Amino acid sequence: MIFTVVFIFFQVVLACIAVYQFSLSLFGFMKNKSRKRHAPSKSFAVLVAAHNEEKVVGALIENLKKLDYPKEMFDVFVICDNCTDGTADIARSMGVHACERTNYHLRGKGYAIEWMLKELWAMPRQYDAVVMFDADNLVNRDFLQLMNDDLCEGHQVIQGYLDTKNPDDSWITAAYAITYWYCNRLWQLSRTNLKMSNFLGGTGMCFETNLLKEMGWGATSLVEDLEFSMRCVKRNIYPILNYDAKVYDEKPVSFRASARQRLRWMQGHFNVARNYFFPLLWASIKERNLVKFDAAIYTISVYNTLLGFLLTAIMWIDMALPTTNVIHSLYGYLPWWLIGVVIAATVLQFPAAMMMEKVRNGKMYAHLLTLPFFLISWWPITFYAFFTQNNKTWSHTQHTRVVRIEEVQSK
Repeated sequence: MIFTVVFIFFQVVLACIAVYQFSLSLFGFMKNKSRKRHAPSKSFAVLVAAHNEEKVVGALIENLKKLDYPKEMFDVFVICDNCTDGTADIARSMGVHACERTNYHLRGKGYAIEWMLKELWAMPRQYDAVVMFDADNLVNRDFLQLMNDDLCEGHQVIQGYLDTKNPDDSWITAAYAITYWYCNRLWQLSRTNLKMSNFLGGTGMCFETNLLKEMGWGATSLVEDLEFSMRCVKRNIYPILNYDAKVYDEKPVSFRASARQRLRWMQGHFNVARNYFFPLLWASIKERNLVKFDAAIYTISVYNTLLGFLLTAIMWIDMALPTTNVIHSLYGYLPWWLIGVVIAATVLQFPAAMMMEKVRNGKMYAHLLTLPFFLISWWPITFYAFFTQNNKTWSHTQHTRVVRIEEVQSK
C-alpha cells in the first residue's frame, strides 16, 4: 500500500511537470515577425572551438568570411584545443587567427573557451561582443547582423536558432533534426513569447563583452552552455532567442556516436541540476520569480527522464510477473478518453512543430516512425549517466561530413 502511494505520488509529480511544459508549449504556436533593424555598429570576436577538426573547419571559415557584415568589424579566432592534426595550419592558411592551446589535464570546450577569453582580453583590440561556434557548424550570412540588432536593443546574451546540417544522413540525424525543430518552436519560442529566459545550446551564442568580463566564463562542466545559462538566470540576466539567426550543426550519424554524445550531455546535466536546482528554486520562491522557477524545473529535466524510466520499468515488470499486479498505477484511475487525449497531444506535437517550421521534406515525416526509438533510448542513457555523473572526462565527437552552406540552404 505504501509503495503504491509513493509510486502514484511520483507519477503525479511527473504529470504536473508535463502539464506545465505542455501549457508553455502552446505559446510557441505564435510567431512575432516584427524586429527592429539597426545599422552595423557592434564589433565581434568570432570564436570557433576546434579539436582535431581539419576535415570540417575550412568549410566554416569559408562560410564566416562571406557573412553580410562589414569585414573590419569582426575577426575570426579558431581555438585549436590540443589539436594533433592540421586544424591550425588550415586556419592560418585561410587568413584567420589560429590560437593553439595545449593542456591535457583540463580538457573540453568549457576550459578552451575560458582560456581563449583570457587571451582575448589581453589583446590590443577589444570587441563589443563575442560569438561562439563549433568547428562543424555552418551559419546563415545575416547572423552577425541579427546579433548586432539584438545587442543594440540592449540584450546581453543571445542564442541563435539551432538547426541540423545533415538531417538526411541517417535515422539518427533525422531524429536529432525533428527534436531540434520541436525544441526551437515549442520550448524556446514559447519562452520568448512569454518573456522568459531561453537556454543556451552550446553554439551560435553571442555575449556582450562587458558581461563576460564581469561574470567570467566559469562554465567548465560537460554542458557549459546549460551551466552558463543558469549562472545568468541567477543574476537576473535572461538569455534571449533570435529565431532568424540560423546555425546548422552536424549531428552524429551512428547510434553509438549519438549515445556517447548524449551520455556526456546527461552526465553534465546531472551536475548542473545538483548545483543549481535548489538555489534557483529558493530564489524563485523568495522573489516570486516565475523565470527562476522555470529555470529550476529545466535543470531537473534529467531527473524527470530518469524517474520516468524507473516508474515505467517497474510497471512493465509488475505486469509481466505471473501474479496479481502489486502496483496500482495513476493510469488506472483516469478515464480512457483522457489517456487517449494525453497520448494524442504528446504524439502530435512533433509533426505540428515540423509543419509550423515549414519542413517540406517527406522523408522527415516518414522518420516520425523511427523517432520513438530515439526518444526511448534516452532512458537507458540517462540511467547510466546517473551512476557515472562524476566522470567529467570530455569525449570528442568526430566530424567528417563536409557540407557547404549553399548545399544546406538549397534543401
